[in-house]
Amino acid sequence: MGDVYLPLASQKRLMEIARRALEGVVRGRIRPTVASEDPYLANAHHGAFVTLFDHDELRGCIGTCTPYKNLGETVAEMTEAAATHDRRVKPVRIEELERIRIDISVLSALSATTEPMALTVGRHGLHVARGRKRGLLLPQVAIEQGWDMLTFLEQTCVKAGLAKDAWGWSDTVVSGFTALIIEEE
Repeated sequence: MGDVYLPLASQKRLMEIARRALEGVVRGRIRPTVASEDPYLANAHHGAFVTLFDHDELRGCIGTCTPYKNLGETVAEMTEAAATHDRRVKPVRIEELERIRIDISVLSALSATTEPMALTVGRHGLHVARGRKRGLLLPQVAIEQGWDMLTFLEQTCVKAGLAKDAWGWSDTVVSGFTALIIEEE
């Protein structure tokens, strides 16, 4: 599981795409197709999560670990979804737009592991799957919460709706991934 690379100019362009998608969806505009002259964004197919904050308060976080479109389109769609469809919070309102900060996590491919305790807190994110239940936590979550790897694994299982120790069950698939985290300035 390698690191995700995007040149700084591509990272800035990706943030512009996210900001434009956020402004558009909150103001009720239809988003045009994301056309990108940037070859990194046009040709890169990565999963991505978009997290929205109002100061330090979570205002939405939605993403996909399955790359099905180019990175620019994926980020635009996940930004709109985070602003309007995260069931944990109310949709972002127009009066909040100036205060909203966007974080984009561009994911590497998932890599299944039989030794999840060998993954590194802060470097790796976790994906747990058992049957139809799935849970994913981004690498930065463990750092923000002060978790060790065992707690990180347990909390990813809880997010999936599984027992805390399900990560060790033979029919549970634990995967790690890395993420390039792009924070809005």
